[in-house]
Amino acid sequence: MPDRPDYTAFTRGQIALLGRISAGETGLAVLNQIVRLAQHVLGGRGAGFAEYHPGHGRIVAASGACESALGRRVDREDEGLLAGRNTRLVSLDSLHDIEDAGLHHALGARCSAGDLVVGTLHVYYGAEDTEPGPEHHAVLELLAANVGHVYGARAAARPGPGDPKGAVLDRTAVADQRRQQDRDLFVAVTSHELRTPVTVIKGYADTLTNHWGSLDEVGRQEAVRVIASRAGELARLVDRLLAATSDDGEAGGSPPGPFDLVDGLRAAVTELPEALRPRLVLADLPAELPKAFGDRDSMATILTELATNADKYSPAETPVTVTAEADESTVTFRVADRGIGVRPEHVELAFERYWQGDPDPDGRNPGAGLGLYLVRRIVERQHGWVSLRPREGGGTVVEVRFPRA
Repeated sequence: MPDRPDYTAFTRGQIALLGRISAGETGLAVLNQIVRLAQHVLGGRGAGFAEYHPGHGRIVAASGACESALGRRVDREDEGLLAGRNTRLVSLDSLHDIEDAGLHHALGARCSAGDLVVGTLHVYYGAEDTEPGPEHHAVLELLAANVGHVYGARAAARPGPGDPKGAVLDRTAVADQRRQQDRDLFVAVTSHELRTPVTVIKGYADTLTNHWGSLDEVGRQEAVRVIASRAGELARLVDRLLAATSDDGEAGGSPPGPFDLVDGLRAAVTELPEALRPRLVLADLPAELPKAFGDRDSMATILTELATNADKYSPAETPVTVTAEADESTVTFRVADRGIGVRPEHVELAFERYWQGDPDPDGRNPGAGLGLYLVRRIVERQHGWVSLRPREGGGTVVEVRFPRA
């Protein structure tokens, strides 16, 4: 690690950042620029920003050796950065649990928008790297202030309790209003989502009851097939809605254990809704991958939710690809589409309960806004994590990581 920060790169980067912030740019693109600048200027092996939520944090921007931690939930245990000093040198024995990447210690800074701590910014170093000096602390504190400006600008641009990132609001009032909104949304979503399969089932059942004699064998079999298909859809929807009613309860499933990820994916494809299977392309699935640690039975639910989401937000003639790989600590699969993409400021919002993206020009994309929310809950119950990012050339990539067994 250099004895001093790279002040030339810092000056240039700071000017570019302040220009973007002054122009009103917010969201993930600016956060990623800050994180990359912190790593470069301070000579780190990686850098990351953990955004704080009630009771926990979430790594929403990362670079270098920390990129694999994107989307990971972390505990808010670093109290030294929540009060008192703005910067602090910390060991990675517990912080963010990413020491498997060959990292040993980190320089962290508290990021605040007004009186609200919005997260922490860390630059990571290896065991052989020297400890950062006072100049490194000062530069990271300035970069953390840029993060605060981003969140402050976001709060000013979109004030009010409906903005989950809105800064310096009364937290009790926000929580009460959010709970009421969730109750209202649950009623609205339940009535809307249940209506279609119930109507179809009733319609075909009435047809069989009233016109059995006039239907040929093919017509009867088709009616029964549709009823069975819609009943399965209805059962899955009821499970999703029930799982979404509690923030604290588990999303079901078996205790995690070692399993073959590729076999789990191939088996999950057979359980997809029939209309989805032709769109799915299993590519780059290595024959030999280390065992993952998780719940193999949950793969069908995870893949169904992700494939359904990709299907809604991408043209019908484009494939949805599934790939898998492993590194030293995780086994990963990705679901990628060529759809309308995700706006940077929506990358984390997309995992919130009932949140839905912008509809496409044809007005499609109806849904409950539960798919990604449930996927994240299921994966994190297995000590894994999931992240969402724009795909180069257009579209979206969802990345699901499980620990290696």
